[in-house]
Amino acid sequence: MVIDTNFRTGYIAIIGRPNVGKSTLLNKLLQQKISITSKKAQTTRFRINGILTDQQTQFIFVDTPGFQTQYTNRLNTAMNRVVTQSMQDVDVILFVIEAMHFDQRDLTVLKILPKNVPVILVINKIDTLTDKNQLLPFLNDMAKAFEFATMIPVSAMHKIQLPELLNTIRTYLPVDQPLYDKDEITDRSERFIAGEFIREKLFRLIGDEIPYSTSVVVDQFKQEDNLRKIYATILVEKSNQKAIIIGKKGEKLKLIASQARKDMELFFGEKVYLEIWVKVKSGWADNESVLRNLGYE
Repeated sequence: MVIDTNFRTGYIAIIGRPNVGKSTLLNKLLQQKISITSKKAQTTRFRINGILTDQQTQFIFVDTPGFQTQYTNRLNTAMNRVVTQSMQDVDVILFVIEAMHFDQRDLTVLKILPKNVPVILVINKIDTLTDKNQLLPFLNDMAKAFEFATMIPVSAMHKIQLPELLNTIRTYLPVDQPLYDKDEITDRSERFIAGEFIREKLFRLIGDEIPYSTSVVVDQFKQEDNLRKIYATILVEKSNQKAIIIGKKGEKLKLIASQARKDMELFFGEKVYLEIWVKVKSGWADNESVLRNLGYE
């Protein structure tokens, strides 16, 4: 076997407060949706590795939940632990913030960044700026806040400066052989991805608060010829939340299932049969054993 002595492989943690576009950034870099997104904060709950391999480099991106500073139940404590643990043993950290926005929530995350790992400041959503001249003073202020390896303004949504970001990351990764096959895009199972697609639709289609009181369990994941049969349960805290998710004559739940199934079929590349039930499980977000079974702890 020929060893490429110039090939680079490394782990890159994507860190930031909720709702700055971390998962969108990961999906656009990979050119494949593996991390769920919505306009609501705290959509991401788990650490997800996204893998991008080109001729020179294997980038292993570690997408993390937004670091939570407002809520302190066991679920949010577990998610914050995912963030801090994800910064250990990585080669580069991308600290993602919104252009022209840096507040106490960002500062809280900034304070937990390690000093022994290169940190690239990624200023996202520059497409929203009406006056690009505002950016330079903002960059100067950020340079005083922390010793960043470098700072790169981007728009993840519109793929602005993402090639430049990849080229910059590459320079900080060690010379090493790839850890994954070139066609792999995530270390997460198809079963996990299916559950996340359902949970995304809850965040997108249900009112502001209810999705935070829900989780998704994939009960069965079966392959039958060219058809994947998936059976899942949505856990909720209260019976009235169950009624809202199901909707009048079951229409809301049918919409959630329909949209989730379309994402699954696009991701898996074949037909999916999906059935979803809703079950009341009071206090699941503070129940250590339930969280462990769901994979949060």
